[in-house]
Amino acid sequence: MSFVRYEQDRDVAVMTMDNPPVNCLCHEVRRGLADALDRADLDPAVRAVVLTGSAKAFSAGADIGELDSHLAFAEPDQNELVTSILERMSKPVVAALSGLALGGGLELALGCHYRVAAPGTRLGLPEVKLGFIPGGGGTQRLPRAVGLERALNMMLSGAHHRAEEFSATPLVQEIVEGDLVAGAIAFARRVADERPLSRLRDCRVDHPHAAPLLRYARSAVASNRSAPAAARSIVEAVEAAVNKPFDQGMQTEISLFMALSASTEAKALRHAFFAERNAARIDGLAADTPVREIRSAAVVGAGTMGSGIALCFADAGIPVKLLDQRQELLDKGMAAIRRTYEAAMKRGRLSEARSAELLALIQPTLSYQEIAGCDLVIEAAFEEFPIKEQIFRQLDRVMKQGAILASNTSTLNLNRIAACTGRPADVIGTHFFNPANVMPLLEVVRGGATSDELLASVINLGRRLRKTPVVAGVCDGFIGNRMIDAYLRQAMFLLDEGALPWQVDKALERFGMAMGPFRMCDIVGNDVMWAVRKRHYVEQPELICSRVADRLCEQGRFGQKSGRGWYRYLPGVREAQADQEVALLIGEHSAGIGLVRRKIADDEIVGRCIYALVNEGAAILEEGIAQRASDIDLVYLAGYGFPARRGGPMFHADSVGLGAIVRAMKRYALNPYGDARFWEPAPLLARLAAEGKKFTP
Repeated sequence: MSFVRYEQDRDVAVMTMDNPPVNCLCHEVRRGLADALDRADLDPAVRAVVLTGSAKAFSAGADIGELDSHLAFAEPDQNELVTSILERMSKPVVAALSGLALGGGLELALGCHYRVAAPGTRLGLPEVKLGFIPGGGGTQRLPRAVGLERALNMMLSGAHHRAEEFSATPLVQEIVEGDLVAGAIAFARRVADERPLSRLRDCRVDHPHAAPLLRYARSAVASNRSAPAAARSIVEAVEAAVNKPFDQGMQTEISLFMALSASTEAKALRHAFFAERNAARIDGLAADTPVREIRSAAVVGAGTMGSGIALCFADAGIPVKLLDQRQELLDKGMAAIRRTYEAAMKRGRLSEARSAELLALIQPTLSYQEIAGCDLVIEAAFEEFPIKEQIFRQLDRVMKQGAILASNTSTLNLNRIAACTGRPADVIGTHFFNPANVMPLLEVVRGGATSDELLASVINLGRRLRKTPVVAGVCDGFIGNRMIDAYLRQAMFLLDEGALPWQVDKALERFGMAMGPFRMCDIVGNDVMWAVRKRHYVEQPELICSRVADRLCEQGRFGQKSGRGWYRYLPGVREAQADQEVALLIGEHSAGIGLVRRKIADDEIVGRCIYALVNEGAAILEEGIAQRASDIDLVYLAGYGFPARRGGPMFHADSVGLGAIVRAMKRYALNPYGDARFWEPAPLLARLAAEGKKFTP
């Protein structure tokens, strides 16, 4: 197979990368480009070269799968291709950009003498999101092309930008309307005889305040707790572009790239990248499984989750009906939707006209008959089975045949819900995360009777809603909430024994969690979690749990919604305030159950909470609730604020060492105030630790 097509339009050689779907620069592509460039350079009939890709992508960059193999640096590697072959061409090379030009793809274009682009082409250097820096000259050439400040912002954010934004810079010499390749060939002929050849390496990085700008960038990165190590290295490499000759700057870039690409953080971020790809591969689900067309949707329940889910459908251009049983609840839900759009307009993210279009897609109703013809309906009512049973029996009566009946349940048994209908094959779980219109995760729960067609349809819908779908089996809490229950149990035990909510939260936030467990509970609603615990007390009477959260709820401290929870929330103040009333309540609770409080170190807090996640994840994996460890990691990265730089709980466990985790769990089991049974390693964890193996490849 040829990965680079070579054609000639009279005096212009046209080289087209052909490595679908996005023209990743794998070794075969690099080798094909090197051969094609040599051929054009030696052909006296060729005056100029056009280098292009497909309409979908010029090139999305390096083949990430090669980074851990010898092929990543097999000749010609990215630097050799650009610096030793492309830049040394005796004839001008014009990059014709379309679709995506990202990472190594943009670096390849930066090594060309000129760049033209189709309208809407997306440009960017997103390497920071994978834990390393551009390694093909991006940190050295981009500042020379767009200026120091814009280059820093592009690389530190990893964001994509439209080519039109750079039409007045050396990055994009011309925006080509119509036939891109024809326009690039015409451009190549115009510049064919210009000498010396234009090379970004020969330019300087000019900025009147370069030193203070770089100091500010270093300070901003250092103060950002979640900033990856790659961000600091980007600033260092760009500083070399400013202060050193090009070749010395390249040496700095290469050195930093090599160190970072082998780091645990970069491996974790690459793991997260592949986790999202792999989640779409469902065992037993054929690639050609038919999907149902979803042209209209309904949501039952106009509360926080229901109104958020309705926003998701409107944003995707799907008309949605929002149903509730009382007008005041419906009005409240629609008011929340309007506030969301108003806030987006104030921030300049949404025009008034577009807001009106989106709002028109959401139709409030009090009647089940009005939703009967919808292709899909999602129940988003309170997390109590009798309520959901009543709704699903009604849906079974009124919804058209072939409609998808979905539940947003976060913990309840989906098979039991499906049994309330006469069509369990059409019932599925769609667990959105709060706020539903913001959080990317969609836990797709496959019931025992859920058809393959239904599963494929909802996974497809999730992507259409710009969500990250992860398939889970049926159990209490599925993947995410089953694990978070174990995490919270340990957090509550820590309060019993001597910690306070703000200490636990700060320790886990320093570990990298987006927020600690008690801030999370206040946002979700302590009353919601209280209802789940009450059900657990009935269904699992043998379970040993702290009752400190129950004491909190008995005082009406339900979280942000009530202005008081584990923290106090002052009017007009966003930050959670530590509350000494809560400290007193916890102290009284400890005394009441006969515990003498002790000082607890942060590393014990982190170990007990995170290893609780890992152990429950191992049980979920062995039971087949999750198909693979990376699915569990993706759930926690996309839905629960687990630090991306640690790759998810299962990858993090592998990084620590499963044997070390089992030994720590044995120490925790000796705690006289804890639950020794809690720390019994899941069979899979124990087996892998004993064999010196890992959860992830």
